[in-house]
Amino acid sequence: MSDRLQGKRAFVTAGAMGIGRACAVAFAREGATVFATDIDEKGLALLGKDGISDVARLDVRDSAAVTDMAKRVGKIDILLNAAGFVHHGTVLECSDEDWDFSFDLNVKSMHRTIRAFLPAMLESGHGSIVNIASAAGVFKAAPNRYVYAATKAAVAALTRAVAADFVAKGIRCNCICPGTIETPSMLDRAAAAGPGGRDMFVSRQPMGRLGTAGEIAALAVYLASDESSFTTGVAHLIDGGWTL
Repeated sequence: MSDRLQGKRAFVTAGAMGIGRACAVAFAREGATVFATDIDEKGLALLGKDGISDVARLDVRDSAAVTDMAKRVGKIDILLNAAGFVHHGTVLECSDEDWDFSFDLNVKSMHRTIRAFLPAMLESGHGSIVNIASAAGVFKAAPNRYVYAATKAAVAALTRAVAADFVAKGIRCNCICPGTIETPSMLDRAAAAGPGGRDMFVSRQPMGRLGTAGEIAALAVYLASDESSFTTGVAHLIDGGWTL
């Protein structure tokens, strides 16, 4: 531990697995007091051994629950928004329900958490908000990612808007745009694609490998820390060269 986040309090959504979990663990290892949330209570229960200070079930699609959670947690220095869902399909396979669910979970959840935690950040005069977006939709189109790409483009725009509105008040807001990262949900999608599904994902990567959640977490630590104090409103691409 290098104590890059020593003395800071962090709140993480979707902290039970994948990128959210990796970020929560990395924050704790760097000295932060971390509060991790998810709807996966079994996954959350496994975080205790990784130095996470507190965990709680939270459905980020529930506005009242998010507001109550912010009151429970109190002032934080870091907000990491990692909750999301990858819908597979073109516009022809995207029902109104698919559209509404994707935007509710991928975008409106961030609106809820930022709106709930920002007032205390403003009162303290500082805060770093880190949103997980995607290379898909922000930097490049991807086949069968119609509504997913639309939501991630919205996350990038939301990020810039928050950054612009509060840049003079000590608040920074950035987003991370990963390429294909090997996480449990990604492996589930690969398995659903049939035999060779994972190899198909790897074949799209110029580096010949998938990214890791730990690599995303390393960038999140930087953006959460004072090392990035002059950085705000930026969509940070980390995709192994996929968009080259």
